[in-house]
Amino acid sequence: MSSTISGKKSKLPVFLRKGRVSGYLTVAMAGQLVYSSFEAFKGSLMVPLTNALGIGIDQFGILMGWLGIAMFLYVPGGWVNNRFTIRSILIAWGIWRMLTALALYLVPDLSFHMMIAIAISWGVWDAIGWPAVVNGVAFMSQDADKEGRGLAMGLLESIRRGAEFLMNLGIVGLLAVMPDRADTVMTVMGVLYSLLVIPLIFCLQRFVPRNAVAGQEKRGTEVPTENANIAALKGLVKVLVLPRVWLAGLAGLCVYWCYVNLVYSSAPYLSLVFNASDAVSGAFGIFNTGLVGILAGLVSGLLADYIFKSSTRMLGVALTVVALGTGLVYLLPASTSMWPAMLLLMVMAFGVFMGKAVILAPIAELHLPEQINGSAMAVGSFLVYASIFWANPMTSSIVEANRDNAHEGYQQIFLITLAVALVGAICAFVLDRVNARVLTREKSRD
Repeated sequence: MSSTISGKKSKLPVFLRKGRVSGYLTVAMAGQLVYSSFEAFKGSLMVPLTNALGIGIDQFGILMGWLGIAMFLYVPGGWVNNRFTIRSILIAWGIWRMLTALALYLVPDLSFHMMIAIAISWGVWDAIGWPAVVNGVAFMSQDADKEGRGLAMGLLESIRRGAEFLMNLGIVGLLAVMPDRADTVMTVMGVLYSLLVIPLIFCLQRFVPRNAVAGQEKRGTEVPTENANIAALKGLVKVLVLPRVWLAGLAGLCVYWCYVNLVYSSAPYLSLVFNASDAVSGAFGIFNTGLVGILAGLVSGLLADYIFKSSTRMLGVALTVVALGTGLVYLLPASTSMWPAMLLLMVMAFGVFMGKAVILAPIAELHLPEQINGSAMAVGSFLVYASIFWANPMTSSIVEANRDNAHEGYQQIFLITLAVALVGAICAFVLDRVNARVLTREKSRD
């Protein structure tokens, strides 16, 4: 009977089946829990967090800036991902984050210089750990027909956003009940969230299998003819010269650039252009950049796997939706009411978060060898998030320079976003065609 059951093809994607789902959820939560005691507070809990740590918001910005050092290290981080298993990287990353977060909250009178040192170490580890997360999701969702990888990436975004929302909501509830003990609440919850890494480590050991690394065959046996470190370096070089990796990275870069512009075009747009109250603009900002993201991640994954049959194609469609919403907002006259703008910004946001949900999934669709896939994810991460360097300062400077005529400033932002979305869509659709040709060529060889 068991043989009969196993012979039936499950309708569920492979990562949601028995034996895989626990590993997938563990990897997905690893990508959130390491951030849950600091970076996850940057939105609604920034003020109580800075008060608890005894620093100003400007100093918090400095710490977040040092975390951005990861951008410079994604490429060498690719060598590490080629050389070591997903499980070992995630365990080491989690342990370091837990120990340093505990020091941040529990060491009395910790100097700001030490906080900067901790932030720098986090940035270095992020360049290694985050590619391991997306590589782990690809690894846990891989199957003979590759079906389900788009949904796996989409659910990663939804799970992370949902976990952050619920964990922060719990803290907000405690702050509402004990407003006079805000510093204590933030410190205690920061410590508790840091300690969640301990059960995470046990789950990683229990549910996440070993993957092949450079210098090994798929079954984990060493290749005697080549040093593993040299093999890892060769794998990184091989990835760097693949045009399809760069096309995927450029498409993802455009998605993230649009995401940065969306953040400035939600609550601030309503406040500066329509003079909306803080309550109205804040509520819209939370909805447009929070809850929409949770829903869009799930929708994007389902569409990628079961409608478009390709995450790369889904990325192109998502950027087209962004371009449509942004273009229509751009065409709105200055005298229009707030509600049409809000509706079109929601269309823009839905497109952005659909694209963001599968932002690195096209790398998984390149069907690269398992031994170098981690390196491809690292290089892809470098390209995708590179826009952080110029998108934030560019967009914020446009907003600041046009405070007296906010509508004119946002017209510039929307025009930039429209152009970026169109370029990204072109990259995604070209990559989709190239992938199809490569697949056809490989099948003809077989």
